Amino acid sequence: MRAAAAIETFLEMMSAERGAAQNTLDSYRRDLEDAAGFSVATGIQLTFAEPGTIRSYLDDIAGRGYAATSQARRLSALRQFFRFLYMENIRTDDPTSTLDTPKKDRALPKILSESDVEKLLSRAEVETFDAKSSSAVHLQALRLHALLEILYATGLRVSELVGLPVTVARSDNRFLMVRGKGSKDRVVPLSGKARNAMAKYLAVRDALPSLSASVWLFPAISESGFLARQVFARELKGLAARAGLKTSAISPHVLRHAFASHLLQNGADLRAVQQLLGHSDISTTQIYTHVMEERLHQLVTEHHPLAD
Repeated sequence: MRAAAAIETFLEMMSAERGAAQNTLDSYRRDLEDAAGFSVATGIQLTFAEPGTIRSYLDDIAGRGYAATSQARRLSALRQFFRFLYMENIRTDDPTSTLDTPKKDRALPKILSESDVEKLLSRAEVETFDAKSSSAVHLQALRLHALLEILYATGLRVSELVGLPVTVARSDNRFLMVRGKGSKDRVVPLSGKARNAMAKYLAVRDALPSLSASVWLFPAISESGFLARQVFARELKGLAARAGLKTSAISPHVLRHAFASHLLQNGADLRAVQQLLGHSDISTTQIYTHVMEERLHQLVTEHHPLAD
């Protein structure tokens, strides 16, 4: 089987049988097509590649400057691809079975202090009043404020946030049902501030005929029909600059980290935070305990009279 056909069949399986999200499928496609291109350049289809070819490919992307995390992700995609070929009797072996995963350092997540988050949210709220002279600017300010309040209240992934259906705002419910990775549903609580910000935004959104009929809470002219993640990230950095915060330290994902870290700092149970974040493995959530340990170590180092 040619590589292009095998990749398409693999992606169809990932979508139909494992419920892989579109972002995940796009990532697999990019990684596998890049590996297929390298394999063809060596004179062989990816579907017939031997361990030496895969090892050479990993060396190639390392030489292109890819970080160990990116190398590991690509090897993971190849492992799943060749495991699929083996299970479908397209191959009689798995050429990735003897390969070691590139070692990678576990980076600690960037977080914001509670005071910095408060500055960000306060600035977003203030701008909803300052922007009333222009309906378009007012709507954008209300949308950004609602996005931030929901994000910090729930810790949603940015893809989950921008793709919320409008029904979540119409129900006036204290909880959200969110469909996350692998089409898994979870329930997250919604704060009063977030519900209030949503209601104010929705009132203006519903007054516009071009938006009121949309099934999305944050509709936009895009392929998906809702606000692009990149647009939200860009607006967030602009807000951070206006709030006097360092823009390089701000992103939607950093606010998700802040949500988790602040919960743990204030006594939340690690298992509860795992469920709220939608992590399938507790080890993924445990990274936040390392953040707290680093912070405590820094506090002792800076303030203890006997610290070296």
